[in-house]
Amino acid sequence: MSATASGTAQHDHDLRRRNVYEIDGANGKAPGAVTEIDDKKTRKAPHSSILQVLDEYEFLIAPLIFTALAFFTRMWKIGQSNVVTWDEAHFGKFGSHYLKREFYFDVHPPMGKMLVGLSGYLAGYNGSFEFKSGERYPEVVNYTIMRLFNSAFGALCVPVAYYTARELNLRRPAVWLVTMMVLFENSYATISRFILLDSMLLFFTFTTTLCWARFHRLRNESFSPEWFSWLFLTGISIGCVCSVKWVGLFCTALVGAYTAEDLWNKFGDLKMPPLELGQHLVARVFGLIILPFMVYVFSFYIHFLVLANTGPGDAQMSSLFQANLRGTEVGKNSPLEVAYGSRATIKNMGYGGGLLHSHVQTYPEGSHQQQITCYHHKDANNDWFFYPNRTSPEFEPNGTLRYVADKDVIRMIHSQTGRNLHSHQVGAPVTKSDYEVSCYGNTTVGDEKDHWTVEVVRDAASSDRSKIRTLTTAFRLRHTALGCYLRAGNVNLPQWGFKQIETTCVKSNNVRDVYTHWNVEAHWNERLPPGNPGSYKSPFWRDFIHLNVAMMTSNNALVPDPDKQDDLASKFWQWPILNVGLRMCSWEDGITKYFLLGNPAVYWGSTASLVLLGLVVGWYAVRWQRGYVDLKLSEIDHIHYSGLYPVLGWFLHYLPFVIMSRVTYVHHYYPALYFAILTFGFLADWATNPLARKNKLHEWATYSVLYVLVIGLFVFFSPIVFGMTGNNKQYRYMKWFDTWRVTD
Repeated sequence: MSATASGTAQHDHDLRRRNVYEIDGANGKAPGAVTEIDDKKTRKAPHSSILQVLDEYEFLIAPLIFTALAFFTRMWKIGQSNVVTWDEAHFGKFGSHYLKREFYFDVHPPMGKMLVGLSGYLAGYNGSFEFKSGERYPEVVNYTIMRLFNSAFGALCVPVAYYTARELNLRRPAVWLVTMMVLFENSYATISRFILLDSMLLFFTFTTTLCWARFHRLRNESFSPEWFSWLFLTGISIGCVCSVKWVGLFCTALVGAYTAEDLWNKFGDLKMPPLELGQHLVARVFGLIILPFMVYVFSFYIHFLVLANTGPGDAQMSSLFQANLRGTEVGKNSPLEVAYGSRATIKNMGYGGGLLHSHVQTYPEGSHQQQITCYHHKDANNDWFFYPNRTSPEFEPNGTLRYVADKDVIRMIHSQTGRNLHSHQVGAPVTKSDYEVSCYGNTTVGDEKDHWTVEVVRDAASSDRSKIRTLTTAFRLRHTALGCYLRAGNVNLPQWGFKQIETTCVKSNNVRDVYTHWNVEAHWNERLPPGNPGSYKSPFWRDFIHLNVAMMTSNNALVPDPDKQDDLASKFWQWPILNVGLRMCSWEDGITKYFLLGNPAVYWGSTASLVLLGLVVGWYAVRWQRGYVDLKLSEIDHIHYSGLYPVLGWFLHYLPFVIMSRVTYVHHYYPALYFAILTFGFLADWATNPLARKNKLHEWATYSVLYVLVIGLFVFFSPIVFGMTGNNKQYRYMKWFDTWRVTD
C-alpha cells in the first residue's frame, strides 16, 4: 500500500487516538478486520459439486480427519513396550495409591494423578503393582488401556489447536499448518503414549488458549449467554490446568495479562458507563479468579476424600490429619498426656513441617556438632525423650510420675544417640541470622544450653493449657539461656544435610510464627494408659494450605545435585534449538526404545518465527514512528492479539525455567512450544497474505511445501515415536548431531 506522511490531516486523528475499539454498527466488528466472512446467511443454495460441499463443511470435516490421524499417531503400537517407561514409575504408582486409597505425597496437584487412577480403575487394575522403573508389567496390569486413556488427551490437543487457530483469525491454509505442526510433532506424539501427566497438561493448556481466543472474539457481545459461557469455560480450564501441574499458572498469567489490558482499555473508553465497567470487573473476578480457584480446591477435596487410608505420604501432613487416616499408627494407643521419661516424635506445625530429627552426621562448619533437622519420613532418628533439666532431681524411671507442664524447663534427649537438643551463639548453617541447633553431650555431660522452656500456645481438645497432650497441644520451645525459639522453616540444607529442613533457634519472639509451633505426634510410655487423641478432626482449609506449602517446599528442593550426573537433564537454552533429546528407557537390544525428540521443522521453524515476528513488529514500529501508515487499525489489532499474545505465552512458559534453579528436562518446554507454533502459524498467515490476494494457487503451493516438510520429517523420525526395536545402531541415520543420543 502507498505510504502517507504523518502530517496528513485526514489520518492524524487515527494515528494519535486512544486505544479504544472502534465498532462498526452494522456487524459489531472493527472496520477492515482481517476476518473470515461468515456468509451463511448470504450463501446461495449448495450445488452438487463435491468441492463446494467440502469447502462449506470444512470446519467439521478437516478437524475430524486431523483428529483421526491424531488418534492413530498417539495410539498405534502403544502396547508394544511392556516395561515401566520413564516417569510411569512415579505417576503409575500414584494412580495405584488412589486405587488402594492410600495417602501419598507429590509435588504436583492431584487432578492429573486422579485421572491416572481412573484409567487404572477402567482397566480393571487393583493397585497392587509397584511400578518400578524398567520392570515388566504383570498380567494383572492392563497397561495398554491405561496408556490409551492418557493418549486420548494428547490426541484431542489436535482439534483444539485447529479451532484455536481459527479463533485467532488465521486463514484456512495457516489453520491447517498449525494443526499439522501439533499433529506431526514427534515429541507430542511420543510423550502422549505413556502413563504421564504431560498429555493432560498440554490438553488443558490448549483448551485454556482456545477458550481465551474465543472469549476475545466475543468481546463486542459482552454479557450475552455465549460470552458468559466462554468466560466460565476459560476459568474452568484454568482451574484444570493448574490442578494438573503448577506450570498451568503460566497460562493463567497469559489470560491475566489479557484481562488486565482489556479492562484498562474499557476504563479508557469514556463512553462506557461506570456501572458497566464494574460489571465487567465483577464478571472477570468471578470467572477468571474465583471459579478457577474453586476447581483447584475441589480437586484437593476429592483427593482427601479418596485417600482415606494411611500411606507413604503421611508425614508431610499435620499430626491431627494423620491421626484420622484409617490404619495409622499416629496417635494410636498413645497416652494422652506427656510425662517425664516419655518417648515421642515432635512435629513442626508450620505448613510443610516435618519431624524433629537428628543423625550421627555432624555440621561441616560452625560447631561441627551433631546435626539437627526436620525430616518428612518415619524414622527411628525422629524419637526423643522428655527429661527434667539438670537442676531438677535426677530422673527415676520407676519413681513418681511427673507430667510435662506449661513453663517447665526440660531437656530433649535423642533416643538413638543419647545426645541433648542444644543451641549456642553460633550462626545457623544457612539462615545465618539464627543460632545453630545441634545435638551435644549425653545424659550426664552437658550444660545449661541443653535447657528448653515449654510455652503452650493452644490446645485443640481442651482449654486447660497446663499440660502437653498428644496431637492436640501446640507448644513452643524457648531456649532458656539464649531466649531464642526452636524453629523449622522451609529452608533446605545442602547435600551434606541430605536436603532436609534446616532447624534453627530464631531470636525474634513471634508467637504467630507457626514454624516455631510444635506438637507431640507419637507417644510411648508404658506407665501411662492409652488414649484416643485422634478423635479430633483436622480442618480442611488447614490441610489444604498445609499440603500446598509442603508441595512448594519440596518443589524448591528439586535442584541439580553437583555430586551426581543426570544424563536425562538438560538446560533451557537447548530446548528451542532442539539441541538435545531424552532417552525414556533402557537402550538394550531386547527393549522397545523411545526417544523424546521434536520434529526439526516444527522446532526450528517455530523458534525462528519468534525472532522474525520481533523483527516484523520492529519494522512496523519504526515506520509508524516516522509517520508512515502501513497498517489499518484492524491489522494492528490482528498482530496484537494473534501474533504478540502467542509470543507472550511462549515467554511466560519459557522464562521461568531460565530463572528457576530446579533440575529441568526437555518436556518442560512442551507447553511453550505450542505458543511458538501459534506464532509460526500467524507469521505464515501474515507473510502469505499478499499471495492470497493475488493468486490462491500460489498460496496453497507455498503451504504445501510446509505441509510436506512437517509430515515428511515426522515420518522420518517416526521410529522414536512408535518404538525402536533391535540394535540401536540401525537407527544411526536419525542421529544428526552428537547430542541426539539415538544411538550409543
